[in-house]
Amino acid sequence: MRTDDFDFDLPENLIAQHPPSEHGLSRLLCMKGHALEDAMFSDFPQKMKAGDVLVLNDTRVIKARLFGFKQSGGKVEVLIERVLGEHEALAQIRASKSPAAGSLLILAEKLEAWVKGREGEFFRLRFSSDTPLLELLEQYGNLPLPPYISHAAGKEDEARYQTVFARKSGAVAAPTAGLHFSDGMLKTLESSGVRIRYVTLHVGAGTFQPVRAVYVKDHAMHSERYEIPQETVDAIVQAKASGSRVVAVGTTSLRALESAAREGLKAGCGETRIFITPGFQFLVADALLTNFHLPKSTLLMLVSAFGGTDEIRAAYRHAIRNAYRFFSYGDAMLIERKTT
Repeated sequence: MRTDDFDFDLPENLIAQHPPSEHGLSRLLCMKGHALEDAMFSDFPQKMKAGDVLVLNDTRVIKARLFGFKQSGGKVEVLIERVLGEHEALAQIRASKSPAAGSLLILAEKLEAWVKGREGEFFRLRFSSDTPLLELLEQYGNLPLPPYISHAAGKEDEARYQTVFARKSGAVAAPTAGLHFSDGMLKTLESSGVRIRYVTLHVGAGTFQPVRAVYVKDHAMHSERYEIPQETVDAIVQAKASGSRVVAVGTTSLRALESAAREGLKAGCGETRIFITPGFQFLVADALLTNFHLPKSTLLMLVSAFGGTDEIRAAYRHAIRNAYRFFSYGDAMLIERKTT
C-alpha cells in the first residue's frame, strides 16, 4: 500500500475551528458496509443496545506547551510529549538551533529546564523546581491545540478540548471522539443497560503527524502508554459470551484494546506501537465511534482497516458533499466493523 492511497481533498472550510455550542449537537454519520445514514449525535443512545459495552478513554489533556528562551537568548517552544516522573519529561523542542545537552532553558519566564540529551526525536528535560511537573504545567503551560486549529487556546478550549470523563493526566491531545459526550448522555446510556467501561491511553503529539513514507509499511509508529482495568476486561468477556457488542469510543480506545488482545486480553499496563492498516485482524471491537481524520494519517488507515477501504472512501466523499465538520472539533462517525 502507498500512503497516497489514503489521500483526499478537503475544503478548508470543513475543518472545525470551534466545538458546537453544547455537547451532543454534532452530526453523526452511521456506516455499515456501503450503507450510510445521516443522523445527529443525540441519536447515539438509540444505536446502542442493552448489554453492549461502551469503552471510553479517560486520559486527561495536560497543558503541555511552554514558551521561553535558551540561556543563550534564542526563542524556544517546548511541547511535552511524556511526563516521566515528578521532574523529568520527554519533549519536542522548536528552536532556530537545537539546544545541546547540558544547556538551560527558561520557560514561562519562571521555570528552569535542563536539557539532559536526545532520545530519538525527543529531548529529555529535567525541571529544577521542587513542585511536581504536572502541577507546573497546569500553572504555567498552555493547552496544546492541534496544528490545524488556527486560534490560540482560550477558555472555551480549556473547557471543551477535554472529555467530561477525563481523570488521568498525561495526554497531549484529546481523545476527540469522547468530546461529543455529556454527563447526561452517559447517564442515559447506563440507564438503558449499556455498560460503560474505561481504558487509559495517553495520546502523544505523534497522532497529528502525517505518514511521510512513500509506502505505508515503512512508517514507524510513535509509542504510547495504556492501561486496561480488570472491570473493563470482565465486561468485554461477558459481552462476547452473550453476543453483545464492544463499541470503542475513539481510535485510542481501540488501539489499547487491540494491542492488549494480541497476547490475550487481560488487565494491566503496556506500551503500544501498534500500526493498524487494511488487512489487520480485529479481536475485540465490533463498532467504532470516531471523528473524521486527516489525509494520509495513521488514523485514516485504521478506520479503513476497520470499515473497509472502499467503504471509508465513499463515506468521506459523502461527508464532504454534505458538509460534515472534520477533525478534533468536528462531527462523528459510527462504523460497524467489516467482517467479510
